[in-house]
Formats: sequence, C-alpha cells, structure tokens
Amino acid sequence: MADVETGNLRVKVFARSFDLKLYRLSKGLYEGMGYPCVRLTDQSADGYFYTMLKDLDCDIAINVDEDAFVTDPEAVKALVKKVAAEGWANAGFPEKRGDGDSAVTNPFFNVLNLKLIRTKFDRSKMVPRLDDIEPYYPFFRWMAEELPILYLPYETHADGISSVARDEEGHMLCMHTWYARFYSMPTWMVRHFQPTYGKQKERIDSIIREAYSLRGLPLPQFGPLDKLAFLGNKIIRWVIKVPQRVSRWPWKIRRAIRRKRAAKA
Repeated sequence: MADVETGNLRVKVFARSFDLKLYRLSKGLYEGMGYPCVRLTDQSADGYFYTMLKDLDCDIAINVDEDAFVTDPEAVKALVKKVAAEGWANAGFPEKRGDGDSAVTNPFFNVLNLKLIRTKFDRSKMVPRLDDIEPYYPFFRWMAEELPILYLPYETHADGISSVARDEEGHMLCMHTWYARFYSMPTWMVRHFQPTYGKQKERIDSIIREAYSLRGLPLPQFGPLDKLAFLGNKIIRWVIKVPQRVSRWPWKIRRAIRRKRAAKA
C-alpha cells in the first residue's frame, strides 16, 4: 500500500510474535495507520529481517515487537516519511546493554528502508563475532557499516524496566516492555528460568493500559472464543519453538568453546 506522504513507496508493519494475545493488543495501537500488518511467527532472532527483505511488495518496513505499544501513530508516520525522504536505511534505537554493540539498533522498533537495503544486501557479509550477544547483531552491524543509520533516543520508563522510545523531536513513538517471553508463563516457570525478574505480566499489563489511555482508546475485551484461540495458538507456538531452540544448542556450545579458547589465547 502506497502512502500519500511517501509517494509510491509501499509501507507495511511487521511484528515478530509468539503470543497471539500480545499481538492483538499491540496491533490495536498501530493498525489504524492504514498500513498492512503482517504477523511473523516461528522466526529466528535474525531470520525475520530476511523474511521482510524477501517481501518485494514492501519498500518501507515498520518493525515492531509484539510488546512494543505505539503511543503516537502520527509521529511514526512522520518517521516513515523522514526515512524515505532523507535516505536513511534504518531508524532505530542503539543497543544500551553494557556488553552490547552501540552501532547495533535493538529490533524492538525500527523503520527499515528495505528498498535501499536491498541495493547492497549480501547475506554472506553477515559475519558473527564471538562477542555478539544476539544473533541479529551481524545484520545490524553490516547496515551500520554500509548504510546511513538514524539513531533515536530512548529512556527507561518509571517502572524501571520498560523503555520509552522517542523521535528526534521528543515525541513518544512507543513503549517497549521487555521480557514479554514471560508474559503468559506460569509464575513457577518464570522463577525457574529468570528468578531475578519474576513475574512480568502485571507490569506489562500496566504498560498496555497506559498506552491505550494515552491514545484515548478503550482497552480491548476478549471473550471465551478469543481466549480459546490464544490457548490454541500458544500450544502451536510452543510445539514449534522447542525443537527450534534445541536445534541451536550445538551452535551455542561451539560458540561457548570458541569464546573460552579466545579468552585463553
């Protein structure tokens, strides 16, 4: 779909999603922008960027995590226009984790100029490093080396964990909660896998309510059939996700061995 402000460029919203309920809640805040929305499921941590690039019906991609809740759609549309008009390859937020690469933008929210990226894209150049803390680092590092990147500001929300993402003029684009993988997990499971953070659902629900309040929109209400769909989707996602995770164990073990050898060298 072409947007009047971006000429003939076709814009789509892509969301990498595991939890159907979170996706529905997130989508409720950006589907009104008039762009087609695509839910990407069962994608690897870097593979969904390559999926977007293969979509030749899209020139500009708004990449939104399912736990990133858009608070100002007009500011998002203005950012899309800026990226297209000024020739940026990527507008996003620099990695802030202490052991991360600040040239990399965290993929919780990006506006990606796929049309520009495709002119130089070469997957063989996505070379991982031993100090990469995420599988998507090679993709974003390659972009930072080859193409112009617009780095945007963000700060920590008052809850101490979530992020408030802004454009250059200070407009709040979205709020990103982090740790959404624990949103629908039982409390005992969360405590087992990430005991230092505990249950995340109450905090994430609070951010969702705040985002809908800022937009002046009623919070969606889900009935029995919706809840049944959420449960069925969750079962399907887990059935697919577990083998995917297991299949990466050999790679993770080899990487750990290489890191130990490099540290000793």
